[in-house]
Amino acid sequence: MKRVFITGASSGIGKALAHAYAKRKCILGLSARREDILINVADECRDLGGTPFVYQLDVQERNNCETVAEQFKKDAGGIDCVIANAGIGGDDGLYSGSSEKINTILNTNILGVTNTLMPFIPTMKEQKIGTLVCISSVASFIPLPYHGGYASSKVAIRMIFDSWRPTLQRYNIKTVSICPGFVDTPIVKETARRFPMKSVTDAAEKFVKVIDRGRSTYVYPWPYRPLIWIARFVPEKLYNWLIKKIFHKPIT
Repeated sequence: MKRVFITGASSGIGKALAHAYAKRKCILGLSARREDILINVADECRDLGGTPFVYQLDVQERNNCETVAEQFKKDAGGIDCVIANAGIGGDDGLYSGSSEKINTILNTNILGVTNTLMPFIPTMKEQKIGTLVCISSVASFIPLPYHGGYASSKVAIRMIFDSWRPTLQRYNIKTVSICPGFVDTPIVKETARRFPMKSVTDAAEKFVKVIDRGRSTYVYPWPYRPLIWIARFVPEKLYNWLIKKIFHKPIT
């Protein structure tokens, strides 16, 4: 059975991915900060045919990430795929006079990814196979007002994967960057819900297929792809005017 470790598995895309892999009879490592919620997700995965293990984990804690990675490899008998899904949104607190909000976003969304993935890489290198996945965002291509921390964190992890890819390929380790647009998850609230939403279940099923194929970068859903292309060529003044009209206040 395939052995898959997922962070942020208590809700949203992480939970939906856990369900999708459970349907495929996988051994699952489910991690998040809220162990009580994870236990419920594990029960759901077990009912769907998966074999789940639960780990309370804050991805900002490097030592804990290393300990949990080693424990899952023992529990599952190895590792095939690691999905660094845990992340947070929010605005930068641009006028607050404090860097606390933006730093929390950066620490969670960047260091949380490297803390999650790197403990598994030596094992994948030794076995000469494996898949690393990061959940980036369409925002890594399109700057958003008030959300510089979020957008830049998603650029950073996508660039980390682009940089790792040529080296890891020689060991048959795939690096997959998933870049969702607005998917119907708890992280998307209020203003952002005016935009068309994709079902998180449908998204997860698509992501599993993309991960299995080992695609390097995948933007979902497809209408965002031409928008990204257009954004690259629109004059800066026009882009700034348009984006401020659309996002006249923080996405919350």
